[in-house]
Amino acid sequence: MKQPLSLTWELDSIFPGGSSSTELESFLKNLEQDIAALQGLVKNAVAPTDVESTKALDEVIELLQSCSGRLVEVSSFADCLGAQNQMDKGAVRLAARVTSMRAGFEGISSQFSNVLRQTTDKVWAEWMARPEIAPLTFVLSESRDLAREKMSPELESLALELAVDGYHGWSGHYDTIVSSIKIPFEDEEGTKLLSAGQAFNKLDDPDPKVRQSMFHKWEEAWTEAADNCADTLNHLAGFRLKLYKGRGWEDILKDPLSINRMSQDTLNAMWDVITNSKPALVTYLQRKAKLLGLDALSWVDVEAPVGKSSGKIPYDQAAKDIVTQFRKFSPKMAEFAERAFDNNWIEVEDRPGKRPGGFCTSFPESKESRIFMTYSGTTSNVSTLAHELGHAYHSYLLDDQPVFNQNYAMNVAETASTFAEVIVSDAQVKAASNAEEKLALLETKIQNSVAFFMNIHARFLFETRFYEKRKEGLVNAEELSELMVEAQKEAFCGVLSEYHPHFWASKLHFYITDVPFYNFPYTVGYMFSTGLYRLALQEGASFADKYDSLLQDTGVMTLEDLVLKHLGVDLTKPDFWQGATDLIVADINEFLEMTEQLV
Repeated sequence: MKQPLSLTWELDSIFPGGSSSTELESFLKNLEQDIAALQGLVKNAVAPTDVESTKALDEVIELLQSCSGRLVEVSSFADCLGAQNQMDKGAVRLAARVTSMRAGFEGISSQFSNVLRQTTDKVWAEWMARPEIAPLTFVLSESRDLAREKMSPELESLALELAVDGYHGWSGHYDTIVSSIKIPFEDEEGTKLLSAGQAFNKLDDPDPKVRQSMFHKWEEAWTEAADNCADTLNHLAGFRLKLYKGRGWEDILKDPLSINRMSQDTLNAMWDVITNSKPALVTYLQRKAKLLGLDALSWVDVEAPVGKSSGKIPYDQAAKDIVTQFRKFSPKMAEFAERAFDNNWIEVEDRPGKRPGGFCTSFPESKESRIFMTYSGTTSNVSTLAHELGHAYHSYLLDDQPVFNQNYAMNVAETASTFAEVIVSDAQVKAASNAEEKLALLETKIQNSVAFFMNIHARFLFETRFYEKRKEGLVNAEELSELMVEAQKEAFCGVLSEYHPHFWASKLHFYITDVPFYNFPYTVGYMFSTGLYRLALQEGASFADKYDSLLQDTGVMTLEDLVLKHLGVDLTKPDFWQGATDLIVADINEFLEMTEQLV
């Protein structure tokens, strides 16, 4: 792996010239022409009456996949441009254009789903048995079944068109709100204005004065933006609720569960096991408060470091460590990570104007990925980097699959990313040079459990209750903050001294329109990945191939069927989830033992 690594990514290999790229414009025009051609084909398509007439739809299926892959390509490019520079007006225009194209494409897809819906079961079985079509059976059947539960194709197409300036438009408006936020920060160099992303990184500063000061300024900034954020959140939820009502869907979780290809029974089994494990986390948080010299932790102390790690970790060192730790599990994963670093797929520079947070996005046409984050040298940053590389590795394993089969749900996406993160964090703990460093790294691992079991549980509780309240009318900023604190108190078992009322405003995930309920899939992924890691420890080197095979099937199975096929496990039962929790509780017990003499 080359050193030193670039702190900025390389996008010109995708489309040279950014948002004004002539190659991009040519690509977009060709895509628009193909979408128009696809619209004509689908408009004239009729449900096949025998296996021979299904062949007339081969061209439609092929073009649907081609357009879908290219839409992801340009959408990912627009996301990258907007994230690296929130003031890039060309990126904003590109994103709007792509959103409009996607709405048109989704409308066409909806119309084609109606053709699938009208196909008789007998012809369907013969159609899916054709060798050319058989690999797409799961995705096509899923589309057919879902079409039977939606509105008419005409109404679904209209809803998609209205979503461009309505539903998705409000999500874009939230990005504008975030880009305007500037938070003052004082250090030895004087006062500087930080973007939301830069300020967020200060919330887990080792210095309690820094993080407490920033937390209050953070709350003040989001209090000022609260009314605009409340408007945005209400309109996003209102659009969803109206759409669900039109489809006859009463359960707010029907859509996110369907998108994540999992059942309510599986979700309930997981949350039940988590709830039963929370006393161990409460004990950990109480011990942590004592270690920090506090009667109880405030919200901003939850992720504060205990003990001392080896200081700031240079980016090049973090990359080297991640590759080394990946190699212990899978040489294939390590080689892929080296490729990502060497080819400048990763943007980590700490500078103003960047979007907060981190993400990985795939380019199916180029068969590449790009990773975005702001790296400031913390162990948390290293975990984020490993996490996003896990996403990229997942996409890489699906590069040669049909485009339809590359679309996997968020919960299994978070499984791949969190598994990579667990590999790194576990290796860091085992390789610690002294007890103090080991304690710091072990505590970072446990912090992840708190995030997935408590923080994300709070988000899930908040969003569930918000949607129920939104059915009755608009929910103002003060009410949203009350719901947020109520959910945080329940999820954290009342163990904190101070909560984060405006978390609902500051958290991007509540405003993402690609996937509703952008919360519980994270916890599913964390628990699933931890359970997989437990099996990896038991089975040794042979598990790497099994892991790859499981990921390669993530686009063509429900979560329950995926796990049953590859692991022989029933996820609607508590056993697998309990096994994952046992590993987490073991970490907590080790932490408590190591700190017994320190309080």
